[in-house]
Amino acid sequence: MILLGIDTGGTFTDFVLVRDNRLTIHKLLSTQHAPELAILQGIEELGLDELPDDDLYIVHGSTVATNAVLEGKVVRTAYVTNHGMRDILTLGRQARRELYNLQPKPAPPPVPRELCLETGGRIGANGALIDPLTAADVEQLQQQIEQLRPQAVAINLLFSYLDDQYEKQLAAAIDKTIFVSRSSEVLPEIGEYERGIATWLNAAVGPIMQGYLQRLSQGVQARIPDQPPHHTRVSVMQSSGGAIEAQQAARQAVHLLLSGPAGGMAGARYAAARSGKLRLLTFDMGGTSTDVALVDGELQLTNEGQIGPYPVAVPMVDIHTIGAGGGSIARVDEGGLLQVGPQSAGASPGPACYGRGGKVATVTDANLVLSRLRADAFLGGRMRLNIDAARHAVKILADQLSLGVEAMAEGIIRLADEHMARALRVMSVQRGIDPRKLTLVSFGGAGGLHVCALAEALSMHEAMVPVHAGVLSAMGMLVAPKARQLSQSFSGIVGSIDENQLRIVFDELTHKGRQALQLEGLQEHEIQITASVDVRYKGQSYTLNIPWLGKEKTLDSFHFNHELRYGHRLELEVEVVTARVKVLGLSHDVEGFEKFLTHENRFRPAQHSTTKLYGIGDPVPVFQRLELPVDYIVQGPALITETVSTTFVHAGWQCHTDHVGNLILHKASA
Repeated sequence: MILLGIDTGGTFTDFVLVRDNRLTIHKLLSTQHAPELAILQGIEELGLDELPDDDLYIVHGSTVATNAVLEGKVVRTAYVTNHGMRDILTLGRQARRELYNLQPKPAPPPVPRELCLETGGRIGANGALIDPLTAADVEQLQQQIEQLRPQAVAINLLFSYLDDQYEKQLAAAIDKTIFVSRSSEVLPEIGEYERGIATWLNAAVGPIMQGYLQRLSQGVQARIPDQPPHHTRVSVMQSSGGAIEAQQAARQAVHLLLSGPAGGMAGARYAAARSGKLRLLTFDMGGTSTDVALVDGELQLTNEGQIGPYPVAVPMVDIHTIGAGGGSIARVDEGGLLQVGPQSAGASPGPACYGRGGKVATVTDANLVLSRLRADAFLGGRMRLNIDAARHAVKILADQLSLGVEAMAEGIIRLADEHMARALRVMSVQRGIDPRKLTLVSFGGAGGLHVCALAEALSMHEAMVPVHAGVLSAMGMLVAPKARQLSQSFSGIVGSIDENQLRIVFDELTHKGRQALQLEGLQEHEIQITASVDVRYKGQSYTLNIPWLGKEKTLDSFHFNHELRYGHRLELEVEVVTARVKVLGLSHDVEGFEKFLTHENRFRPAQHSTTKLYGIGDPVPVFQRLELPVDYIVQGPALITETVSTTFVHAGWQCHTDHVGNLILHKASA
């Protein structure tokens, strides 16, 4: 089988191809108006339009759903709920964004009030019927939808996770040309507001993802027509770190909101594990943003994620994202202070040095001015950077602050570093985790230029730049398994819970997950099942997810983890809130894939050139990463270049290439 991993970012689209026992990497500027165009261009440039007999498996990370939500470009969506509940999404949790502002500006509601519709079919917390759904209710809803002409409908009835018959009845009555989402299908859990937001997001983004995936699949089909004996499958990375086939993905758009970052975390975990590093603090610095995450053996998931102003209660990788990337724009504000980001130059026009019409200074321009980027080595020499354009853009800012061009560039870099260091502290120090006990793993096209500075900012002594770090998210797509995360609200005190009833819920979720993966071609023996529960002290609002190991062991595990997280345990009853099942398929040829990470030891001294860097008196060596022998020590300051990224080793640091090709960096004095 031929494997192709693709990560569509705001600036670049990355490709990792495994074919005929060879790994090929490729990078193209993204086509933001139509992301599938860059993907199809890459497929052609990689020579996949003429397939041999092998099957082709494509899995990609997409920012289409994320961008639609963040930019407010979702489809016109009607929200259907019970009588008296139409304002739930507008009221939310009544949390104030500006705590001390007595007259805050009202935030626009997720769904305009005229699109919020009320109907019958209300049940109580015990499952008993309170307000029946009549034929008149259904007819009235049909008429309202016909008048409003939405592209999608989100149905969220009270306590529908206990009995979904009324949601199903309403969905069946709606015109089949309209995209419909039911809360009992999207998120069958307690929490009316969170369930409603998830259902609305799924409906509001669903038609967009449906159109995108259809265009992509048709484009792939046109270039690589299915014909015996080969077959092409297209999958998408989910926010939880598992892949889902494109045909099923459009119905579950809310699970794709962190598609790209999830691939990066999967790639970082896999590459670091090959070097024996299991406890990681990762940062993925691309052209538009930086994603920061903690990996402690397994990917850390959360049900308390956030996209823009909206809570996303479906399982997703636990990351913190900031607008700091290579394309982040530097400017001087009205008060005369330098600011970097969150606005980005993106791929078009991009940084000034790209020569595509960009005029404003970016982090990439600053790195080029400081000679940390090589103008003739960007993308392996396929794209030459314009140093004069970069200097001109930085000089405009330098003149405003009466600084030299290089000093201004250094200020841009230091400010961008501080933004990223703050994000790293959010995921470590602010959670009571000592970053000095972790390995800082840097990836993304721009990450290696900042890795030492960020490690120093957090007093960390060890860092790692994985093999092919510039396209690690695309590599992560290939090693991520096909997976589903399923949940169902289930309430009860742990000590007196009916384990048979809980087992029935687990079995139902398992059956649904198995069916979904078997539709994607997996055999039953290739599927692993993990059952867990969300647990809390009775009266608490927040839960911890604990593997279900029976009553006593689950209780012991909860008390231990609660004390570990919050510093104390309580003599209170413990209650289950939600039952969860993770259904996991085997990764694609993980054992065979490892050989592509094995670095050839050439047993000869590393050759290098030299260059001058701003602020460093003597010329510094410039190494080609692929020519570094295993365990060869590079003393900083130095540059290590490769096709898709550059690593800047600071003075006082040293690094070596380990047995699998990862760069391991240590503070020399540590």
